[in-house]
Amino acid sequence: MAATELSNDMDVCDKVAFKPETEKPFKAKIVWFNAIGFLILHLGAVYGTYLALFAASWKTVIWTFIIGYLSAEGVTIGAHRMYTHKAFKGTYATRLVLNFLFTMAGQNCMWVWVRDHRQHHRYSDTVADPHDASKGFFFSHIGWLMYKKHPEVLAKGKNIDMSDIEKDEIVMFQKKYYKTLYVLISMAFPTLIPYYCWGESLFNSFMICYLARTFIVLNGTWCVNSWAHLYGVKPYNNDIYPMESEFVALISSGEGWHNFHHTFPWDFRAGEFGKHYNFSATVIAQLAKWGFAYDLKEAKPEMIKSRVLKNGDGTHPKQAHFQKGGEWAPWSAKVDSPAPPKRTSISHG
Repeated sequence: MAATELSNDMDVCDKVAFKPETEKPFKAKIVWFNAIGFLILHLGAVYGTYLALFAASWKTVIWTFIIGYLSAEGVTIGAHRMYTHKAFKGTYATRLVLNFLFTMAGQNCMWVWVRDHRQHHRYSDTVADPHDASKGFFFSHIGWLMYKKHPEVLAKGKNIDMSDIEKDEIVMFQKKYYKTLYVLISMAFPTLIPYYCWGESLFNSFMICYLARTFIVLNGTWCVNSWAHLYGVKPYNNDIYPMESEFVALISSGEGWHNFHHTFPWDFRAGEFGKHYNFSATVIAQLAKWGFAYDLKEAKPEMIKSRVLKNGDGTHPKQAHFQKGGEWAPWSAKVDSPAPPKRTSISHG
């Protein structure tokens, strides 16, 4: 199924002008239970990585890589592109699988993840953003989970529209039984397969397949909030924090093309066509061909060109080509290459 080209008028997380609801000064307080807990868990994950390299079966390492990658896709394709931004729709089977993989990732229940990410886009890099990058790398990476939430985060979070998510019975089931599902899907299932199938020790299996995997995937996700908001270039919008980061795209299956994503958050590709390290977009396109995904949305080529010329920082490789009146072409294409086939555009009021 061909993607539908749309104008930028339809995202549930369109950024709005931030107006504080309280003028009271706020001093961040550390939640020591969270801070110490994350420290201990990260140390355990480091030891789990050591066991993977020097003490475990190669089958356990391969198994951990597979479930780690699949669980990450549950985050990028499911929680992020499908549920948060409604960049495409999935059949019941697609939603069921993506919820299963997302639960395996262990990044809270789907409802909370989507609410927080919609809020992040709506109030990006203000005090109402749960992981405000203007507070620095550490805070936007993991510190936001170690501090008491700013009052504006709590206040604005109550206003995020979640009505579409609350109509999804799979998401609401996962929300209701999240703790039980987390233990079964994120902890027990990955741990017990190596133990029963090829005799890995239960300790090694837990430390590698659960602990190390979980925190490696978590840090990959957190890099989108931190690294991709602070280091890189801004070819589409020079007025925002998010940047294009090849490193983050590499480790997150395409989530690092963040300047594009915050400019066109409803585009299922989360990066301009032709950019590499975006396997998530490839999977979505393939699911559409098989009938498991539909209503894929993408930005119009002329819109991308307009943004590059009006708001970009001049780093887009087609900048000079556009300035000379050249037509849009995929990021990786030569400027004299023929333009991609035209697609039917529809307008949305």
